[in-house]
Amino acid sequence: MNQVAIVTGTSSGIGLATALALAKAGQVVIATVRDERGEASVLEQAALAGVRLDVRRLDVTQDASVAAMVSGVLADHGRIDVLVNNAGLGHRGTLEQLTLAEMASSMDVNFWGVARMTQAVLPGMRAARRGRIVTVTSMNGLIAMPFSDAYNAAKFAVEGLMEGLAPVMAAFGVHVSVVEPGPVHTSFFSNMTGKVGASGQEDPYAAMMGRYNDALAAAMKGGGEKPEGVAAVILEAVTSDAPRFRYQSSPVASAMAARKINDVTGQSIVQATRALIG
Repeated sequence: MNQVAIVTGTSSGIGLATALALAKAGQVVIATVRDERGEASVLEQAALAGVRLDVRRLDVTQDASVAAMVSGVLADHGRIDVLVNNAGLGHRGTLEQLTLAEMASSMDVNFWGVARMTQAVLPGMRAARRGRIVTVTSMNGLIAMPFSDAYNAAKFAVEGLMEGLAPVMAAFGVHVSVVEPGPVHTSFFSNMTGKVGASGQEDPYAAMMGRYNDALAAAMKGGGEKPEGVAAVILEAVTSDAPRFRYQSSPVASAMAARKINDVTGQSIVQATRALIG
C-alpha cells in the first residue's frame, strides 16, 4: 500500500529533492509551498522528473493554514502516513545583534511550525497505530555555530521536542526521527535573513563575521552535501522497517555528532567553532 506523505518547504533544495525521491519510491506525496511561484516551480520539476506531486499551499506559521491543509489532505486521501518537517528559515546574528522580534520569527518557522504540523497529524497516526514523522533539523540542532544564535536555539528546541515525543509515540506504532544535515548546496544561505554580511568597522563583530563567512564559503567549496543525498537519508527514515531516531546525512556530519556526544565537557566543540571566527 502506497503511503500518503506530506513534505513541507518543497519550493527548492532538500524539500524538493525529498518530495521527488518519495514520489519515485511510490509514495503519494503532498508537496507544500508558500506561494504561487513555488507551486509553479515544483510542478515543473515534477514533470521533468516524470512523477506526480499533489502541490498545496501552506504557511507553517499560521494555525488556520496548517489546519486547512491537513484537513484537506485527509478529505482527499483518507489518511496521512508520513510527515516530513522540512520548512525552515536561517537567520544570522549573534545575540547582541538580534532583536526579540527576529528571534521570535526564527522560532515561529523553525520550531512552532514543526510543532503545529506534528500536532495536526498525530491524532490520525495514533488512531491508526502507524506513521512516520521525520524532521529535518540541522547539525545546528546538535552543535551551535557562531552567528546563528536564533537558528541554533530553534533547532535545539526541535531536537528536544522530538526526542521527548519519540518514546511516547512509539507506544502507538508511530516512529519519530530527526535528520541532521551538515552544510548543503541549496539556496538556504542566500535566503538567510539578519546580519548576513559584515556590517563595517564600527561593528565590534564585523571582523569575526567576515572570517566566519570566509570559513563557510571554503567549507562549501570543499564539499558541501547535495540535497539529493539528504533526501536519500530521509527516504531511508520513512521506509526502513526499523528507523532510528537520529540520522546524519554525511560522514562529516556523523563525525561532528560523535565529537559532541563523546566530549561531556563541550570544550572541544567550543574550540572548533572558535577557530571559525579566528
